[in-house]
Amino acid sequence: MKTAIIVHGTPSKESYLSREQLSESNRHWIPWLQNQLLIEGYHHCWTPDMPLPYAPDYSLWKEEFERYTLTPQSLVVGHSCGGGFLIRWLSENPIELSRLILVAPWLDPDKRKCPDFFNFKIDLAITERMQVHLFSSDNDDDDIHVSEKRIQEALPNLHYRQFSNYGHFCFSDMKTEVFPELLEELLR
Repeated sequence: MKTAIIVHGTPSKESYLSREQLSESNRHWIPWLQNQLLIEGYHHCWTPDMPLPYAPDYSLWKEEFERYTLTPQSLVVGHSCGGGFLIRWLSENPIELSRLILVAPWLDPDKRKCPDFFNFKIDLAITERMQVHLFSSDNDDDDIHVSEKRIQEALPNLHYRQFSNYGHFCFSDMKTEVFPELLEELLR
C-alpha cells in the first residue's frame, strides 16, 4: 500500500501559541502536498502534529511518528527539524522506504535549541535502503547549510538539489503554498 508521511519543523513558541496561526502541519506547502499525494492514489498521507514542536523532545516525536505504518512503498518528507528527526529515526530504525526527501534539514549544529534531540550518529547505509533527496536553498540560514553539509558528508550517495531564493521553504520565503518541484520528485 502506498503511504506518505510529512514531518514539519519547529516554529517559535510565540507562533505555535498564536490563535492567528495554523498548526505546523497545516502551514506552508504541507497541506497542498498532502492533497496532491492523495489525488495521486496514496492510500494515506499523514501530516502529524509533533508534540511541543517549539521545544522538540525526541522521545515524544518518536512516539508520535511510530503511530504510523511505513512500508517499502512509503514516501517520507521532512522539513527543517522534521528532516533532522527523520535522519535520526532512520539511523536508529533500519527499515526500507521508497524515498526520503529532506527539505532544508536542520540538525541544531550549535546544540543551542535542542542539544539532546540530535545526539546520534548518521547511519551511512540509509541510502542503501531508500532513495534520499536533499532540497536546499542558496539563501537559507547558515545553521541549515551546516546541517546539510553534515548530512551530505555522511550520505554521499544522496541526490542534492539547490534552489535559488527559496529561503527556508516557508510560505514567507516562497510566497506560495504550492511546491511542484517536491511533488514531481516524490512521484518520479
